[in-house]
Amino acid sequence: MDTWPTIHAERKALATDLREVTGEQWDTPSLCSQWTVRDVLAHMTSAATLTPPAFFAKLISSGFSFDKVQENGVAAQRGSSPAETLAKFEGVLDSVKHPPGPNTTWLGEVIVHAEDIRRPLGIKHSYPAEAMVAVANFYKGSNMLIGSKNRISGLTLHATDAEWSHGTGPEVAGPILSLVQAMTGRAAVLDDLSGEGVATLRSRA
Repeated sequence: MDTWPTIHAERKALATDLREVTGEQWDTPSLCSQWTVRDVLAHMTSAATLTPPAFFAKLISSGFSFDKVQENGVAAQRGSSPAETLAKFEGVLDSVKHPPGPNTTWLGEVIVHAEDIRRPLGIKHSYPAEAMVAVANFYKGSNMLIGSKNRISGLTLHATDAEWSHGTGPEVAGPILSLVQAMTGRAAVLDDLSGEGVATLRSRA
């Protein structure tokens, strides 16, 4: 799979969906704690404007606080209105800029954050199966920032709509998108999943 064309396609699909969002919908709480759907979109824009040197410069100027880097990025890209927030995002749809990290990081970023936005707004979207498997394989071995490897330790994850499974122990079964979101700590998706391991996963969300 060629990662960047998929990232670009998913950004464009999200932008298309969000052109239908109006008024107070932009203030809907996202699946990211303390961020609205508008904030998440601004965060996605921010990530698509940074290079590794720019990221490290911002990290230093923020007192080595990753949270402050994110907060400052959201503030810078949020704009004065939802229309401006969306316009800023539309300006980076084909960007290949990114902070440090492998390309699969940014594929996961666009899928997970798109769902952080879409799910609370009731917007349905089908992601490419190949992309979902690639992201699931990445997160299963990564503790970088979000701790997904530790979160699923001792559990068997089994996708019911894709040829993907991982781990040993009590089973957690469900759609691969919900598994990926659960791996990244989104508690809202746990009702999509079944199996003896769900309670353990819920305690780690």
